[in-house]
Amino acid sequence: MTEGLATPGAGWRRADGGYPKKKRKGNGDGRRRSGRRAAGEVAMVEDAEFTSYYGRPIIKAPVWKTPDVPLYLFLGGAAGSSAVLGALADLTGRTALTRTARLVAGGGSIASVVFLIHDLGRPERFLHMLRVFKPTSPLSVGTYILSPFSAATGATAAVELLGWFPRLKRFGGIVAGLFGGPMATYTAVLLSNTAVPSWHEFHGKLPFVFAGSAMAAGGGLCMALTPMAESEPARKMAIAGAALELAVVHQVEGDESIVAEPYHEGRAGKLMRAAKACTASGLGLAVLGGRTRWGRVASGTLLAAGSLLTRFGVFDAGMASARDPKYTVIPQRERIAARGSEVRSVSR
Repeated sequence: MTEGLATPGAGWRRADGGYPKKKRKGNGDGRRRSGRRAAGEVAMVEDAEFTSYYGRPIIKAPVWKTPDVPLYLFLGGAAGSSAVLGALADLTGRTALTRTARLVAGGGSIASVVFLIHDLGRPERFLHMLRVFKPTSPLSVGTYILSPFSAATGATAAVELLGWFPRLKRFGGIVAGLFGGPMATYTAVLLSNTAVPSWHEFHGKLPFVFAGSAMAAGGGLCMALTPMAESEPARKMAIAGAALELAVVHQVEGDESIVAEPYHEGRAGKLMRAAKACTASGLGLAVLGGRTRWGRVASGTLLAAGSLLTRFGVFDAGMASARDPKYTVIPQRERIAARGSEVRSVSR
């Protein structure tokens, strides 16, 4: 057992009793290799290009879960536009449209709060967000938009079903309508205020995408659920929202920056293509086949489906860009190069 060992301190020995030779640092002729590459020497491997350490994400992806957050985005947007539509319908004396819009707004807002609380994990976390109001934080401002909006729409829908307190219904409907617009768009501001590349880069366009998507969903649902005699305002809102959504989404997807890539690839790309197909089909039916009851039902269903798929697509695109380091590194390099060129042009 001790054949291969020399005396203590002598190190390891070979099986034949000799000692291993020390490896000489150099190129075989006793000369140490220079750190510089010799003239004409060809590299055996390509120069490495930095992405991130071990390919790990550079930024931390949000901990928001699917499907809770995309459903919250969709339901909140549809509820916000429906609340605005309900308030306008009430002021113009369209009783059936008012009732439908209030019920859609109330149901959508309550369901959105349920999905939000489920994503947070514990209900008290939502209450903790109400302890502080910070105007510079979209999350804090959004909490104070969501809370009065959901309370107003929920109470208005309840008294609408029960037939109580007609004055309270109108007051609640007006309050809900005032908060409806911010409710439909603040989530886009919240997403684009993060460091997620495919959200942050389009901070000027995502609010318009969400506004159009919300109008298409709220108008489409109210159009499908309201009798023909009073559903014309809902049809007009749905048409305007669908057109706005398609136009701005086209600008986002047509952007030449690399952070637009997730909107084309993977699951997000499939969702966005399906969303455009549903929204375009729903828009065409609303314009051409909206004169019939079944045409409006089909159009409203397609527009709501397109809005839902858009929210899932935008959410997935952002999460994909947060996981891949190149969507953080390459834009940073481009910005540094642009600043360098500006400095050189000024110094000249």
